[in-house]
Amino acid sequence: MSKFLPGTLLLFALLGLCTSAASQEAPSFYNGFEVEGGLIAPNEIDHGGPGRDGIPALDHPSFLSGSQRDQQIRPDDRVIGVSYNGIAKAYPIAIMDYHVVVNDSFGDTAMTVIFCPLCGNGMVLRADSAGQVLNFGVSGLVYNNDLLLYDRNTRSLWSQMMKKALTGPLKGTTLTQVPAQYTSWANWSKQHPQSLLLSRDTGHQRNYDEDPYAEYKRLPMVLYATLHSDWRLPAKTWVVGITVGEDALALPFAELDSLENALGVTVGGQALEIQWDKAAQSARVFDAEGKEHPATAGYWFAWVAFHPATALYLSEAAR
Repeated sequence: MSKFLPGTLLLFALLGLCTSAASQEAPSFYNGFEVEGGLIAPNEIDHGGPGRDGIPALDHPSFLSGSQRDQQIRPDDRVIGVSYNGIAKAYPIAIMDYHVVVNDSFGDTAMTVIFCPLCGNGMVLRADSAGQVLNFGVSGLVYNNDLLLYDRNTRSLWSQMMKKALTGPLKGTTLTQVPAQYTSWANWSKQHPQSLLLSRDTGHQRNYDEDPYAEYKRLPMVLYATLHSDWRLPAKTWVVGITVGEDALALPFAELDSLENALGVTVGGQALEIQWDKAAQSARVFDAEGKEHPATAGYWFAWVAFHPATALYLSEAAR
């Protein structure tokens, strides 16, 4: 089990996420969700502090284009960048820290963009299942130190890292991950000069210039217990995680920094090529046919908590 810090609810209050103005429903231990009969035991779920929707997802995001973007973002600011259906969009981490979920669409395809500040990871998932478009919110609950989402359609609870519903009517349903880049705005806008940028005009009063997780990012602590720990790396080492089927591989940023060329790896019997941009601290992964493969950047402790059998890439010098 990872280190668990007493007084976690107080820490969330200090982060400014547990305010009555933001909360749509008074917190209770399970925030009104039915957690019995799920894929995880109820006692494996932690309460994060806010009530359901206390961290407000963005349901009707607005975007900036052209010169308007430069007034909101700096070149080295981190973003989650997505290009799909001929549309490119960037979601600043400074906004995602406060909202976690953006319900969006790329043409006719519904997407949910998710960033868990506890895990440091951003993922983009297709938000359709069995012909139904799902709309996601933040449950206020935590599993394996990862914020649990819920769909407003059925109130099923979802794990971002597992891409799967863990409780409720959609239990066992999985969503498809879409390739996205965790990168700098300078790098993303160079690749996609016409990219749209998520606007700070969110309808919520937040100071997006203030990082509510600054201390959490700086300190080595992990807030909640995890079901599996692995001390091959310090807990908050940044890694790029890749899965193919049941197999997983993690590559530390520091190891990728030493590359002079693209790196070939095999995961789940599939040959993949990793292209690493040292300046942008950003990875892209491609298969043998040149199709981009999803990759997830985040903290090592979070990756290994959900992928206990993950392989770990280490260069010869680091072994």
